[in-house]
Amino acid sequence: MTHADELRGALEAVERILNRGGEADEVLREVTAALHDRAGYVWAAIRFVESDELALGPSAGVEPDAARSLPVEYRGREIARLEVAPPAADRDEDAFLQRVATLVSPYCLVGWDTHGERWDP
Repeated sequence: MTHADELRGALEAVERILNRGGEADEVLREVTAALHDRAGYVWAAIRFVESDELALGPSAGVEPDAARSLPVEYRGREIARLEVAPPAADRDEDAFLQRVATLVSPYCLVGWDTHGERWDP
């Protein structure tokens, strides 16, 4: 199996997870596990932006000293970061990670529920 096949399989797994839906924390836990197990990353994690800092959320694998970090944005604002290690090796892998970051963005809205009140950052 080629690396491109692994990425295709991992993206299909991520899409199946998102199509099933569920609680955001569980969905993100399954997505990071799929990135770890199916795409071969030794580390996959979501870090949430909380009070201008990053808080570790769901993760899979062993956290390395350095990882690739991509923004997860919702309506033009960074709400989280997708981390993987090792970093992307080529453009196809970079495009794959960008796609995953886009797909998981609605599940990364932790703390954004304002119960109908206007939110002012």
